[in-house]
Amino acid sequence: MESPDTTPKSGFSSYFNRSLTLNSSSDLAATTAKPLYTAPSLQRGGSIKSLYSSPFGSMVSAGNSLKGKVRKLCSIFESPKLAPTPPKLLPAALDSSNFVADDAPFRLPGTEERVVIYHTSLRGVRKTFQDCHSIRMIFRGFRVSIDERDISMDVAYRKELQRVLGEKRISLPQVFIKGKYVGGADVIRQLLEAGELVRLVKGLPLRPADPCEGCDDMRFAPCGRCNGSRKVFDEEEEERKRCTECNENGLVRCPLCCC
Repeated sequence: MESPDTTPKSGFSSYFNRSLTLNSSSDLAATTAKPLYTAPSLQRGGSIKSLYSSPFGSMVSAGNSLKGKVRKLCSIFESPKLAPTPPKLLPAALDSSNFVADDAPFRLPGTEERVVIYHTSLRGVRKTFQDCHSIRMIFRGFRVSIDERDISMDVAYRKELQRVLGEKRISLPQVFIKGKYVGGADVIRQLLEAGELVRLVKGLPLRPADPCEGCDDMRFAPCGRCNGSRKVFDEEEEERKRCTECNENGLVRCPLCCC
């Protein structure tokens, strides 16, 4: 009886051959040792020229040129930066020591014992109305004698102010203290902040604490002759005529507080 063949087959021996295993591992190492990025534009040793010659480089150069154009346009349209203006100081002409002198530019005769304020009570221009109201409240706080002349209630006040200042176009309010011209709202606020306004009104008579019984501090009252209609009947000519005692609104100055 024949014995079984126990000799190993050549196919199995060649598979487990050590030399073959070493050769295969060396081939694998040689394969993996190849550089991952073979493109010349992505290699570390590549030059800057090759990088900018690639599509990515063209995009970078286009972006730089666009930024340059934007900066140039901004430099054309941007306004030049101005130097900061120094803060406004109180003019020397507004000092109380200079103001009490007799060389005032404009004077209002007959008002040496009070403050005269030309203002308007109309709310057509909001800033003008607010300025007029704030200046009136400032002087009422001093409780001195005030002569408030509303040019919207009597056009004669506007003509009077234009004649005194020598100008046709004037801004409101305008203030006279002791018959001497001071200025508008900005000047009064500067004098108040500097503490000079108190010295200017010093010595003026005080106004009564209670409002006027005749006009309630409105400074105007209806005309007693025409009752505000601005028309009176002339018995001689038997026709209605314009009242000569009131203004265009049928009002007269209050005889109690504006005498």
